[in-house]
Amino acid sequence: MNRSILAIDPGIASSGYALIDSETRKPLSVGKIPNDQILHLIATTNYTRLSVEMIASYGMAVGAEVFETCVWIGRFIEHHLTHSPAHVEHALIYRREVKLHHCQSTKAKDANITQALIDRFAYGEPNRGKGTKANPGWFYGFAADIWQAYAIAVLTADTIQEGQ
Repeated sequence: MNRSILAIDPGIASSGYALIDSETRKPLSVGKIPNDQILHLIATTNYTRLSVEMIASYGMAVGAEVFETCVWIGRFIEHHLTHSPAHVEHALIYRREVKLHHCQSTKAKDANITQALIDRFAYGEPNRGKGTKANPGWFYGFAADIWQAYAIAVLTADTIQEGQ
């Protein structure tokens, strides 16, 4: 039985994604790819839930990039609704939720979230759990936005397990 979660950290031209096993939290596929390829991934990947990071307003002025990212978030959800079976759910996850879940603080930064994930899944492993090409670790291939996509996927899996 497929129990995978696809999570996306959206951007204006490319986005980070993480496909994980919802039971073990093991990364099945990760990457940062152009948004049109994310659309293809959504349409062709077998997953049981989609989680996409959503943008929140904090009262500060924002630039065009934020609005362009919002358009992509809508496109990802629309593509999911068009190409996935009706029973496959989706969720918009706010950054605040990710910070609270992994670091118990809304003041956490990306580095804090990354460290919390390393401590949970690869504590004491060399090279921050990435391993090497010959001996890949839990976080092999992770960089930048992939960490955030993975954090969204783990939060989703943990929430499902907790029955919320």
